[in-house]
Amino acid sequence: MKSLILIFILAVLGSCSYLKSKPDVLLENEHLKIGWELGQEGYRISEVVIKVEGKWQQLSNPSGEYSLIRSETKPEKQSEKIFHTIVGQSYPEVIYSHQVEHWKREVGPVSLNVAGDELYFFPDQAKQLGKDKVSFSKKTDWGIVSITWSLDPKFPQDILIEEKLEVAKDGFYSLSSPTLVTIPEAELEWATVPGYFHGNKLEENLVLSYAYGNGVPTQPIVFSEKTATTLSPILSSKKGFTLAVISNPELGRNPWEKDQYSHKDWKVGLSHMNRKAELTPSIYYPVLGEFESEKKTGESISFGYRFSLSSQDWFETLNHAVYDVFEFEKGLSLRKNRQSLTERVNEMYGYLLDPVTSLWRVEEFEGKKIGAQAYYGGVVGSDKDAMKNADYGAMWMLANATGSPYLKEKVLPFALNFKLTQQQTSEGFFQGAAIGQYYLSKSKIFVEEWGKMVEPIALTYYIMLDIGNILLFEPENEELKNRLKLGAELLLDWQKEDGSWAVAYDREEQEIFQDLKDFRPTFYGLLVAYRILKDPKYLDAAVRGADWYLENGVKNGSFLGVCGDARYVPDFATGQTAQAYLDLFDLTGESKYKDAAIQAAKIYTTSVYTHPIPSREIKTVNGKQVEDWEISQVGLSFEHGGTMGSANSAGPILLASHAGMFIRMHQLTGEPIFADMARAAAIGRHAFVDEKTSVATYYWRKMDMGAGPYPHHAWWQIGWITDYLMAETELRSQGEIIFPRGFITPKVGPHQSYGFEAGSVFGEKANLKIIPGAVSISNPSIEYVIASSEKGDKIWVILLNQEKESLNSELKIDFAALTQRRISGVNVLDNRGNLIEQKNTSNELTISVPQMGIMLVQFDV
Repeated sequence: MKSLILIFILAVLGSCSYLKSKPDVLLENEHLKIGWELGQEGYRISEVVIKVEGKWQQLSNPSGEYSLIRSETKPEKQSEKIFHTIVGQSYPEVIYSHQVEHWKREVGPVSLNVAGDELYFFPDQAKQLGKDKVSFSKKTDWGIVSITWSLDPKFPQDILIEEKLEVAKDGFYSLSSPTLVTIPEAELEWATVPGYFHGNKLEENLVLSYAYGNGVPTQPIVFSEKTATTLSPILSSKKGFTLAVISNPELGRNPWEKDQYSHKDWKVGLSHMNRKAELTPSIYYPVLGEFESEKKTGESISFGYRFSLSSQDWFETLNHAVYDVFEFEKGLSLRKNRQSLTERVNEMYGYLLDPVTSLWRVEEFEGKKIGAQAYYGGVVGSDKDAMKNADYGAMWMLANATGSPYLKEKVLPFALNFKLTQQQTSEGFFQGAAIGQYYLSKSKIFVEEWGKMVEPIALTYYIMLDIGNILLFEPENEELKNRLKLGAELLLDWQKEDGSWAVAYDREEQEIFQDLKDFRPTFYGLLVAYRILKDPKYLDAAVRGADWYLENGVKNGSFLGVCGDARYVPDFATGQTAQAYLDLFDLTGESKYKDAAIQAAKIYTTSVYTHPIPSREIKTVNGKQVEDWEISQVGLSFEHGGTMGSANSAGPILLASHAGMFIRMHQLTGEPIFADMARAAAIGRHAFVDEKTSVATYYWRKMDMGAGPYPHHAWWQIGWITDYLMAETELRSQGEIIFPRGFITPKVGPHQSYGFEAGSVFGEKANLKIIPGAVSISNPSIEYVIASSEKGDKIWVILLNQEKESLNSELKIDFAALTQRRISGVNVLDNRGNLIEQKNTSNELTISVPQMGIMLVQFDV
């Protein structure tokens, strides 16, 4: 009996090791305790204890070691070292001209954390300044380092740290955050440097981990701010805790300093490891050889940051950084429209009706007249003769919702011919495939964006999705059904035994890019085939593909992009993945697909910039005065980010295809970040919109350039805006106003088409209408959607308030444009269809719409 009691006492003491003799220095509050003990090396952290579900839990591998990096001379900017893929191929190949020189810079000695000399130390002086504050110092040959640790009274999981170096020797310097605790590889649950990678296992191949984010890099890379969407490396342990280091917001670069582009400035370095390659979130300031890193004797460096340590997961910790440190809601509260999204759609409709402004072209190919818009971006083999169509779902939707004779007679038939000629119908290995995204009118050939290849994902995009969306509007088109079947059968033939697909094939029918896995929603093409053709074998194959992608890609945080000119580095296909799984869940009811959709969407939040905090500071852009929030990157996602993406030089993009999906995710999960990020991308972006055409620029860096070399982007913009507004309408009406969604659009993200069949407005069947000029609203922060009852006896103008305060607005209605019939009554309804007020039949109304709310004006005819 005594032995049992002794065992029990030892077990209790073992599980409560924080009850050891009191440390020499201690920080503690109701959430955590950190103790230091003085030894021969100095003050080392002896214990880190956090409260988990009301019980104290001690963390393994505490440290408290600091590092200081110094170089006599400015480090080299780039490296000529050759890196190889997992199949031994040099990376990147010379054909990828955009990437070759960029990669040399990204593998420079500073980025790989091998530049300069390092000094590791523990402080030898300490002072207890209270139970929630301590200070340390250390005199070195390079200078005196002073550090203050304090507990944040507002967020008890956070430890605020201020470091200062008083320089004793000329040179270039970089300070780093200390190692609080390390996480052994076997205990890693999740790691992310937002914007660069996310994953649960280490990957030694630098190309795969650093360039593609497929696995956690095994090297202590110092990541830059250019594509770091939140300045906070985050690591979660299988032991039940998450540790993040979060930069003080003022440290980071501002991408547009006053009146010039400064996106590529590098002030803060981020890493998932310390310089010894131990897993622990780390921050570096200044970055060696960069901003203010060169110091003379007697000068100093100061910087601040915080550790956040809790039992929450990585996503909750990310939310904490985004909202509590980088004040995401503050930036969102500044956003106001100068032009509503609805009016942008109306204006872009006019732009697309003009073949001159929209660069619409009709060419002859194999006996057919094919139509598309001119494309002046990079295409291998192009002599400024490339043509491309973007969003077939939006094309057919706009034609249907407006009833435009021009679109129906002068655009759609030739766009359809373009689609038909884009598919190979002759027998052989590629029968049914898309033979290229672009048509070169001088060469009279279809080509891919970057190289001679054929991709299964391109078959899903440019055959299955485009033809599928057209068939929603033309369900009796037998030729298109046959073409869809041809594509579906090829996807079946190309599917591997494990359910996956090749990334691409060359024209000799050999698989290429074998260093990469097809971590993309290629399976979605078969989902389209099943919905249209009803053959169960297509759904079975889609499920096999989705299961492979889920187990090998989504669960591990591994994704692949769809932009050929960037060699498929991860991009907006990650957001598209979330919607693809959501659609598969709707078809099958399998909860694992809902979970996969949510996981992919959570990961995609790390593709959205959350820094620096927007303000009202006046800046100059192309000679115009704007406030900082108007040109802020915060809330925008990128085309492709990470180490090799376009966001490194161009910044994020204005094509917010993910906005509607994020609203749906908010509706599904209740997570505020999804709705807030959707709205931050959509609202108040007028500074990027061309005044003449209402077409937004693509890349942030181009500001208000407009469509530029991408005139077809107007279709994508109409598509994502409509998807976003319809998602907001469904959310705010609590599902009482809902319209069927079509298929995802190719390439740029997860937005979907509408208007191919009736929806429902408070239980009544209704058709989506787009009637430019019919409605005028004095306040651009109020969006509107028009629908008419199938019976023809009602027209609804659905109003959406985009601000967090009630808004009054004047409505002017052009009755002749709205309907050819007489208006017999005007009723104002709330978000559940309840009558609020009856109005007279005047065409001028005053309406009050609640904050972030919805209201309807119903016209009885």
